[in-house]
Amino acid sequence: MLHLFSNTNGQLVSASGDVVSNEALWIDLVSPEPTEVARVEALLDIELPTRAEMEEIELSARLYTEAGAEFMTLTALARLDTEEPIKTPVTFILKNRSLVTLRYAEAKPFAAYSMRAQRPSAAPCASGEEIMLGIIEAMIDRTADALERVGNEIDGISHEIFGRNGKRNGHVKADKKTRDLQSLLDRIGDKTELLTMIQESLISVSRLVAYHAALDRRGQKVGKESRSVAKLIQRDASSLADHARALTARLNFMLDATLGMINLEQNQIIKIFSVASVAFLPPTLVASIYGMNFQMMPELNWEFGYPLAIGVMVMSAVVPYLYFKRRGWL
Repeated sequence: MLHLFSNTNGQLVSASGDVVSNEALWIDLVSPEPTEVARVEALLDIELPTRAEMEEIELSARLYTEAGAEFMTLTALARLDTEEPIKTPVTFILKNRSLVTLRYAEAKPFAAYSMRAQRPSAAPCASGEEIMLGIIEAMIDRTADALERVGNEIDGISHEIFGRNGKRNGHVKADKKTRDLQSLLDRIGDKTELLTMIQESLISVSRLVAYHAALDRRGQKVGKESRSVAKLIQRDASSLADHARALTARLNFMLDATLGMINLEQNQIIKIFSVASVAFLPPTLVASIYGMNFQMMPELNWEFGYPLAIGVMVMSAVVPYLYFKRRGWL
């Protein structure tokens, strides 16, 4: 799919996707057809990277200059508001004053920025560089929202694990009968995976912005306003990465605590079986003695021998139980 935008009176205006011309300030390619790729390559005299090339992790394959154009690829996140977020590479190509974005997944920051830039008194969008930085800012905002949501969900998991009896900050602690430790492990794993993806995305954003901001040291001019925005993006990405690492450390602690609780519950079950086996040893001994059927056992012919044996077995089981209960072993 091909989306074209031009600048009219300081705001973006959507153009027809059938005609690719030099008037297009922003060319957005979403899972493009080969014919669309060929049209853009012919217009700007560049070669767009393939999807496999976009997914390479080497810096030399992600950040480079070729044919007078600047190629920059970062790892973006999509479907952040679903249960299955994904990573997807996004390539920004700057040549002259035009921007080409190449991606293979729908990402909400692109739609959010395009809608905002098409309004009167919109954000700066006079050049491809300003559009690129605006899109990256929208990505940072989206990532910050995701981190805030993850932080709140981690608070809920923490209250389920460590909360005191009754309500605490609006959360109700689950008791041992209702607490599902396996579910907690699954949720902790999902949040850890999402935070790992967020950190990877933020690192790629920082590298891209740093590479672009360094262009003025190679004889190319980066505007003062753009450098200011780039520094702001780098600062935000760094602070969000620190926050994501803090949340990851907290999740690791909660994972260790949950595994510890699973071990405690297993030990408690084993202890119950151990105490029960010890409590039933005396009755078993009494039953074994009177099950030998020797001729000279006087109780065999006694009228009250059977009730006495039963009573001794019951008492020999009750006494250890009461002793264990008093000692707090049960």
